[in-house]
Amino acid sequence: MSNLPPCEIMDKFFPVAFVNYLTLMYWHLGTVLPAAAIGGVLLAFSKGTSLHRVLGRIYMVLMFVTAVITLFMGAKVGPTLYNHFGFIHLFSFLVIAEVPRAYISARNHDIRAHKSAMLGVYIGAILLAGAFTMMPGRYLHGLLLV
Repeated sequence: MSNLPPCEIMDKFFPVAFVNYLTLMYWHLGTVLPAAAIGGVLLAFSKGTSLHRVLGRIYMVLMFVTAVITLFMGAKVGPTLYNHFGFIHLFSFLVIAEVPRAYISARNHDIRAHKSAMLGVYIGAILLAGAFTMMPGRYLHGLLLV
């Protein structure tokens, strides 16, 4: 495995040649934008209600799916690991770790752990990562701010 050039390592484990970067970006936006809205609603309104539980499950699925999608999207700005992963991918790994933790915590009625995990996901993966996508050189910066 180590004799492969860095870009071929990702191709070996993530063979998504049939999906281009733009398609992945649209899938990502299609999951992260509703997740951001639902997450804001969840933070603003009463906790523990049946609506909170339903919206929370939808939010968790959307966030988990968007995190997995971003793993297939190579970093276009800044230093990379294996010519693919950038600093912004740390948020993807945060979500992949914290969403199951938050779900299990909620199921076990550990509200403090659930709250901590969900705030971390929203602040880290929605607010901070969203802010990073507006940096110069990124697609959304060029689309929305230039």
